[in-house]
Order: sequence, then structure tokens, then C-alpha cells
Amino acid sequence: MALGGAPAGCGGGEDPDRTGAGESVSPPTASGPAVPPSPDQDDRQAARFTADIKKVTAADLRHSWREGCPVPPSRLRAIDMTHWGMDGKVHHGRLIVNASAAEDLVGVFRKLFDQKYPIERMEPVDKYRGSDFDSIEANNTSAFNCRQATGSGNWSQHAYGLAIDINPCQNPYVSASGHVAHKDCVKFKDRSRKDPGVIHKGDAVVKAFAAIGWGWGGDWTGTKDYQHFSSTGR
Repeated sequence: MALGGAPAGCGGGEDPDRTGAGESVSPPTASGPAVPPSPDQDDRQAARFTADIKKVTAADLRHSWREGCPVPPSRLRAIDMTHWGMDGKVHHGRLIVNASAAEDLVGVFRKLFDQKYPIERMEPVDKYRGSDFDSIEANNTSAFNCRQATGSGNWSQHAYGLAIDINPCQNPYVSASGHVAHKDCVKFKDRSRKDPGVIHKGDAVVKAFAAIGWGWGGDWTGTKDYQHFSSTGR
């Protein structure tokens, strides 16, 4: 299912295979060399938000899904979409999410794109062999991963594809004692920082997720999970 910034074009004009032998055909008109688009045109085209929702199989989720997970691959979807990077350029990313939330999440990320909110990278955790730690070390924005909640024996909302961690270094998991597991991200315990990608209470990112009923881990008491948004708020 493609969701783009412009409709797909349709072919027009004569079909040469359907021109009869007795029909007259207008001679071609002379034209100059093709003029390449200006850099400004290229920039405008590159800056379009596009999203494509696709089905996935177990073969696509070799490291993040296994038998016994709370949802089967048939209830998951891949969203291939554009996003702004920390370099100020448009990049292509992929999230694996619950099928029931895919359309709403496209709307969320469309809003973030329009706000030019920067995302370092957006890759399935399978690229990191299912390691949540390694994904965070890469400052990777991700969603589905069949794992238990941190410090719990219960399934994480990530195991249902109903949670997303965004720029996890700029928005770290901070334990109630103030510990951050990733040394390069410790400085982001200071939530007064204005670095690109840092999420603040009531900002455009929090509002975009709140609009679809998702809660933010930055609102938790004690432990804070500033990267985390989920359908249950947990």
C-alpha cells in the first residue's frame, strides 16, 4: 500500500501499437535538448514524505521474532518511509509495527517529517541481530522486537509492535537511580538540552503520538524512558 506525497502518474497520448495502417500520424515536432531540473526542483522532490506499508514474513524477522511471541508475523507490517536525518537531508527508513497501528503511525511520522524533526537512523532491530542494546548504541529508531520489558518478566509493548523508541541516545532510558547504560548518552540525562532530536514534554513529537492515543515514557514517575512511545503508555 503506497502512501506518497503525490498520486501516481497515468500514461497519456497515442499507443503506437493501436495505430491503424490507414490512419495519418502527425510528424514529430522539433524540440531542444532536455533541460535537467534545477537544484531547487530536486530538493523539493527529495523532501516529499512517502510511506509504503508492506506485509512481512518470519524470514524478514529472523532475529526479532520466534515461535511463542505474542503476535505472529501476519499481524505485523513494515513501513518504508522517508525521514529527515541529523545531517539535514532526507533518508529512507523502515519500522516494523503492529498492523493495527500502521496507518496511524504513518500519520505520526508524516507530522514529524513536516516539522523536520531529525531521526539519526530508522532500521529494524534485525539489522542488529535482535539486540536492543546494539540498536540503542547505534542511536537507531525502532519498533518491533519480541522481548520482555526492561526489568520485567512480562512482554514489552515492543513484542506486540505497539511501541517505538525514537533517537534513543538523545532520549535515554534513565533508571530511578539516574543510571544510563550507554556512556555516550549519559549527557542527555540533562533534559534542558536543546540538541537536535531531544524530545521535550509537550513538544511536536509528544503531541503527534498523543493524537493517536499513545503515551510517552518521559511522563513516567521514577524511571524515565524518554525514547519510548507506546499504545498503552507503558
